[in-house]
Order: sequence, then structure tokens, then C-alpha cells
Amino acid sequence: MNFSILKVFRRDKEWSLLLIVGGLFYLSTALSNSFVNIYIWKQSGELLNIALYNLAMVCVQPIAFYVAGMLTKKIDRVVVLRIGVSILSLFYLLVVLFGAEVNNHLLLLGGMLGAGLGFYWLAFNVLTFEVTEPNTRDAFNGYLGVLSSLAGMMGPFASGLIISVFSQKAGYPFIFGFSLFLFFLAVGLSFLLSKRTSEGSYCIGVVWRLRKVNHQWRKVLHAHFFQGIREGTFVFLIVIWVFMLTESELALGTFGLLQSAVSFIAYFLVSRFITPSRRTRAMLVGGLCLLVSTFIFWLPVTYALLLGYGALVSAAYPLLLVPYASLTYDVIGRAEEAGPRRVEYVVVREWFLNAGRIVSILVFISGITLFTSDDSIPILLPILGAGHFFIFLCVRHITFLHGAGQPVDRHASENNADKEDGTKV
Repeated sequence: MNFSILKVFRRDKEWSLLLIVGGLFYLSTALSNSFVNIYIWKQSGELLNIALYNLAMVCVQPIAFYVAGMLTKKIDRVVVLRIGVSILSLFYLLVVLFGAEVNNHLLLLGGMLGAGLGFYWLAFNVLTFEVTEPNTRDAFNGYLGVLSSLAGMMGPFASGLIISVFSQKAGYPFIFGFSLFLFFLAVGLSFLLSKRTSEGSYCIGVVWRLRKVNHQWRKVLHAHFFQGIREGTFVFLIVIWVFMLTESELALGTFGLLQSAVSFIAYFLVSRFITPSRRTRAMLVGGLCLLVSTFIFWLPVTYALLLGYGALVSAAYPLLLVPYASLTYDVIGRAEEAGPRRVEYVVVREWFLNAGRIVSILVFISGITLFTSDDSIPILLPILGAGHFFIFLCVRHITFLHGAGQPVDRHASENNADKEDGTKV
């Protein structure tokens, strides 16, 4: 069947609106998220404080996902998305109000951010599952990646420039306040999305137990755990490292601009050329590049080195994450009771992702507590950074029969795989 993604973009209001809401979210977080970590760092200068703040966030997120999932089965999931955005708005408001006392409220702020992200991503992921089809999923994730890259190009650089030009006392509240405004705008646009409710009871146990009999589902869950292993620490450590070396918010913004410019091009190309038959090869290349990138830190760390690292990983992430996200939705879509249990599938998936993040941060905290940062971080980064390569190792045997859309485990049926009239992923 011939399919034009541009025709669907013009024709499908739900598809387009969800992309716009996602783009506003990415722009708001791009403006402020990295600088919240810097804001905290400048108050104490302790990596442990940053780690504890992020640990609180990833510990609360699984609880938030569970509660959000329960509400999604009872009320409109668009309302759940609005709740998440509202919590995030309150988070930025409190950051501004706490000011210099922010380090006294790290666990509260981290927990609030985790709650907001949990509600937002549960609703957004379920909506993504519903408004896309297998033949539009790669394109949707690719275009969403393009929007996130555009936001990443504008947000950090603009924030760094504002803070550098104006006083820090005025600059930080301004960018946090503007993020607040963008979240309000996202809430307003969400009212244009159609009402969507789920049928049936909320039963996590059913989906939790299915991992024992559904090999594809189990492998996807293991992949998400390893995804969290890298994300948990890398999401804040690289940002702090850039600022420690330069002591400049503008330099941090420039780093974000470079990353997002490379990412923009990569997401655009991936959205045009990645097909189900090319998914595995793309994930292999992306995973290998992300693994190799961690060994860069065995060299003397300079700002130029970090810029090179940023460019490399920004090119590699789309190769891995676009086909990986699409494959995940395909596995869920073809799993048992996928329709009535899609909310539970998303919740359980996020549990594994955040379990990996929690383990990652706990390992990082142990390393910098038992040893010096200079001794432990170069050793920890390749270990934690290998998580994204393990994504490929977990899902490389999953494929789908051409046309039938039924999952096949090539590893479990090695002898029969070559006889199937299927699309090799």
C-alpha cells in the first residue's frame, strides 16, 4: 500500500496535534532542564547533590506511572497528560520561588519532576500508540525526533545567551518562567485532542506475568532496563562536566546547539530512510557508536573533546532510538490483550526503564562516595554507557512476518527463520 506521510500529516488532526504538544514539551524542557542541574550545582558544587536530585526523580516516576495508568483507565488520558504538564509547571514555579534555598529541597523537587514526567509520558506514550499505525510509527517517531532536535537547538543556546547577557539572578527565573508559559500552552492545545478512554479494569499483574510466556515482550523489557542504565547517569553528568570545564552557561548552550543540530539532521534522515527491514542494522550501528563514545573519556577531557562526543552520540541516538521505539510499539500492539491492556503495557515498560536508571545512579553514587570522582568516573562511564548497545543485543532477533504482522523470534526458531516469507529486521 502506497503511503504518503505528508498527506497523513495534513489530514490527521490527532497525529499533528500530538506532535505539536510533544514539540512544546521538548522546547520547554530544552530551555530549562539542563540549567536546573546547573542551578543546583552552582549552589553546592557537589556531584552527590545532583545525583540525589536525579535519584529522587527516577524513584518517584514508577509510582507516578502506576497512578497515572490507573487514572487513565478511569478518565480521559488527555486529562492525565494535562495533570502531568500541570505538575511540571508547578515544579518550575517552585524552583523560582526557592531560589538560593533550592538545595534544601532537592528531594521534593526531584520527586515532583518525576511525578510530572510520569503522568506526562504515560499519557503521551498511550496516545502515540493509538494515533499511529505500524506503517506510520517510524515516521511519527522520526518527526518527533526532528522537533526535539529543533527544540534542543533553540532552547539551551537561547537560555545560555540570556543568562550570560543578563544577570544570573534575572536570567534563571526568566527561562524557568518561559518554560512555565510553554507548558500552559501545551495544556491549552491538549483540549483540541479527542476524548479517549480505556475499557475494562486496571490489572498490572496480567501484563507483568505475560513476560514469562511472551518472549518478545520479555526482551523488550530487558532492553528498556539497559536503556535506563545509560540514561540514569549520562543525562546529568555530561551537562555538569561541560559547565565544570567552561564555567559558562553560553558554552553549555553552544554544546546543546551542536548536539541538536547534528541530531536534527540525523533524525530527518532516519525518518526518511529507516524501514522495518532496516531496523536491526540501524540499531546495531547506533548502539556500537554509543558504546565506543564512552571510551573517549579515557582521554584528557577538554571542551573540544566533549563537543566531539556530543556530535557523535547525537548522530547515533536516532539510529538506535527511532527503530527501537517503533519496534517496541509493534511488539505491544501484537501482544495478548494489547487493546484493553495497552495502558498496563506502557506502565510495566516504564518500570523496567526506571529500574535501570535507579541502578545507574546508585552505582554512580557508590563510585563517587567510595572513591574519588577522578578515579571512579572514567571506569564507570564505559560500564554504564554500554547499556544502549545491550538494547540491540536484547531485541536483535525480533522480527515480524510480512503482511501478517505476527512476531517471530529468530533466535528461538533459527532453523525455520530463513524459510519464512518475512521481513528480516
